[in-house]
Amino acid sequence: MSYKNTFIKISEDSEVNSAITPLPRNNKPTIASIEYDIISNNPYKYTQEDVQFQTYLIKNQINSEQLDESREHFFQKPKACFRASPLVKKYGWGIHYDDEGKIAIYDCNSEGYEQFLNSESITLLNGMRSKRSEK
Repeated sequence: MSYKNTFIKISEDSEVNSAITPLPRNNKPTIASIEYDIISNNPYKYTQEDVQFQTYLIKNQINSEQLDESREHFFQKPKACFRASPLVKKYGWGIHYDDEGKIAIYDCNSEGYEQFLNSESITLLNGMRSKRSEK
């Protein structure tokens, strides 16, 4: 399930004040660095599902001849939406879904990010919190 006309704000408990570009760790791409590269280099080209599947293929170094079959198998189990993405939880990126469900990312300090926060024509959602709230 992908959102449409929706903006995911950075998580309330995010510790960053401006967006950070996620980097590979130990010379291996991380989920965050893969998602960032795909989305930032292709704004509004892919849906959430497209990015999740491409991230899976890259992270696991899968070169499948049967991509349709691999994709169907990958989505047999439910996947978390991008409200749980490290991009919004840890790295300071908001994610916008256009009216076709295609996505782009916005630095939490950018003018574009602020415009989405003040728009009445889209749905605003918070990114998932990283920590449980203290009682």
